[in-house]
Amino acid sequence: MSVYVRNLVIDTNDDFSEIFELEQSGGLPVNLTGFGASCYMRKSPETSSFKAFTVGITSAAEGRVQISMASTITTTIKPGRYVYDLLLVRPNGSKTIGVEGNVLVRAGISTGCF
Repeated sequence: MSVYVRNLVIDTNDDFSEIFELEQSGGLPVNLTGFGASCYMRKSPETSSFKAFTVGITSAAEGRVQISMASTITTTIKPGRYVYDLLLVRPNGSKTIGVEGNVLVRAGISTGCF
């Protein structure tokens, strides 16, 4: 399985959700039956503190994974650039990174105008 790169944008104080549809090199979906998954965001790969995404495999046969983060968590994140990855755990226990990329966390400047 190839590692996909997808950059994300998260607005502070908002709920966040993203769906990944993982495919093999030939275009067929990756079958995620029996897989586990986790996803974390850090300021840099060396940083010990992190924010965890909620992860759900929404369609194993179609390779569909959803990550999300509630507004109660995004409220606590300082605006800036971060990195993240989605770790997949195969049924035999071996691990692989399925998706990785950068995260831009933005503070809404117009939220006080409504």
